[in-house]
Amino acid sequence: MASHSCMFTLCVLRITVFMAEHSDVLILGGGVIGLTTAWFLAEAGVRVTIVDKGDFGRGASWAGAGILSPASPEHAHTALDQLRARSWDLFPLLSRKLYERTGIDNGYLCCGGLELFTRADEEPSDEWHSEGIAFEELQSDELHHRYPELSPAVQRAYYLPEMAQVRNPRHLKALQAACTACGVSLRPGCAVHRLVGNGSRITSVDTDQGRFSAGCYLLAAGAWSESLLAPLGWQPGIRPVRGQIALLNTGIAAVRPMLLCGKRYVVPRNDGRVLVGSTEEDAGFDARTTAAAIAELLHFAVSLVPNLAEAAVERCWAGLRPGSPDGKPFLGAVPGIDNLFVAAGHFRAGIQLSPATALVMKQLLVGEKSAIPLEEFRLDRPLDLTVGEKKNARGAS
Repeated sequence: MASHSCMFTLCVLRITVFMAEHSDVLILGGGVIGLTTAWFLAEAGVRVTIVDKGDFGRGASWAGAGILSPASPEHAHTALDQLRARSWDLFPLLSRKLYERTGIDNGYLCCGGLELFTRADEEPSDEWHSEGIAFEELQSDELHHRYPELSPAVQRAYYLPEMAQVRNPRHLKALQAACTACGVSLRPGCAVHRLVGNGSRITSVDTDQGRFSAGCYLLAAGAWSESLLAPLGWQPGIRPVRGQIALLNTGIAAVRPMLLCGKRYVVPRNDGRVLVGSTEEDAGFDARTTAAAIAELLHFAVSLVPNLAEAAVERCWAGLRPGSPDGKPFLGAVPGIDNLFVAAGHFRAGIQLSPATALVMKQLLVGEKSAIPLEEFRLDRPLDLTVGEKKNARGAS
């Protein structure tokens, strides 16, 4: 990785010979990865511009449920586990700093969670135990004594007291405000058409708002990253995976644990709203909701918590998550190009992995040693397709 990295100071010196106006770093993509990285860079004194084809923070980052599953640094054996554990450690401090900087509460809340099992013969994995995560196994009688609102069909559960949540729209609003306060230039409605290169360097990008130049470039465009990498000879397999969500309103404000059942969830907010998600659909870039999927999600929610049948359906939406072939994001330099980097493919864990992703990308861009080894995430890595997307679905959106 070191041979492809560049310190922004060196990049700026080279770029000034042909462009009078420039940033140190130009970030392509204004989701949670791009915004968090921009804030980290700006706090380090780096001049940053972010461009996005639409409004900032309105894509998959906005659409998710903001589930933050606990992680233990001491048991983080793989780089992906380290990325998750470092993010878990950073999130409380990040949330506090955002509030102090902007006055915006991102809704970070350690509310606990229940991993539910509806069949008596269903064997829970030992994943939480092996990763050193605090949990309590609840059999049927104790479970329904504590949580009488659960359906009798729920046979047992793991209670995870450290599981937390964040409200995605508020978190993204706080990140935008923090970036603005730090002098980051935000350019919404600025679609990127192509990256312009000269030899082993990117010299500029052509956009709807003209040509932009910088010392270094970070591609963090989520599901749209593939189309910008392809002309450079890279097609890592970043693809859109549609996830639909329904928002209910119970009218009862209370803090309850989140409910996780396989890849689906019920996430109560503290204002009486309840998120129900989520589907995984290969629907291309079609971000519409469908009657069949929403009906299935509502049936799922009521099957776990029968009282939700009386809740109002407030709205429904869909997001296009950036999936990758092996479930791990692509982080690091684009091989063969000195000043282009990528941070994309986080699938369902973009919010959860965003603090540590921003940290290592900031370190890479300014020439510091990475806090997490990035070999596992390189763009040209051999893909282990047996890994799948299981672990990256933690903190599912």
